[in-house]
Amino acid sequence: MSRMDHQRNAIGKPPIVTYNNVEKCYGDFTALNGVTAEVNRGEVVCLIGPSGSGKSTLLRCTNALEQINGGEIIFDGAPLPKGENNVRLVRRRMGMVFQSFELFPHMTAIENINCAPVTVLGMPKREAEELSYSLLKKVGLVEKAHSYPSMLSGGQQQRIAIARALAMGPEVMLFDEPTSALDPETVGEVLSVMSDLAGEGMTMIVVTHEMSFARRVSDWIMVFDKGRVIEEGRPDNIFKHPTEGRTKEFLRHVGVEV
Repeated sequence: MSRMDHQRNAIGKPPIVTYNNVEKCYGDFTALNGVTAEVNRGEVVCLIGPSGSGKSTLLRCTNALEQINGGEIIFDGAPLPKGENNVRLVRRRMGMVFQSFELFPHMTAIENINCAPVTVLGMPKREAEELSYSLLKKVGLVEKAHSYPSMLSGGQQQRIAIARALAMGPEVMLFDEPTSALDPETVGEVLSVMSDLAGEGMTMIVVTHEMSFARRVSDWIMVFDKGRVIEEGRPDNIFKHPTEGRTKEFLRHVGVEV
């Protein structure tokens, strides 16, 4: 471990997620080309870079929604398993929030949240409802408990999706551009919930184009280009003193002065 990584990992424990030379191909297209990186417990790590650079692919490989073609991903000290049953056990420990909200349209907000704890974890319904209400309070939507997704704004639906992921008690939260499908006026309410989670010490890996969020909330930033991590570091270093020309070009493109 380098001196910088040692300082970054203040608790001195093994990283919760490690990527060792990860490769992912779709036919002749290489989506991930030897990604090596670490995510420590309690960190917010933001993945930034141009569209199509491999960020979302890495996130989907992290909880085995996509199978890698080379290298390895280690979660909590063990390589990601291959068998579907074992993969499900790992996914219980990782919450994932997608670009699209993917709520069940025939279920109310509270039913969307308590569905997995009841059906997957076997939690008693009363206990699951209590948990769901506490999570609705966390995301500021208690009054929408019995509303269906069609009755909610995009920002509200995404907050329900976050609450649904949290209902499984994950150790890591994965966010795949969670605000990209939202109207500008609702982006802030979702980022606020994510900021609160970060403040509570939740380990988060976030693919985002919201540079202000990445700069303000993240502990570590990885810059992607053409399937590789071309630069990584603390937010101030990446945004104020990027070393790679491609990083500087990307930041200027998204309106960040460097």
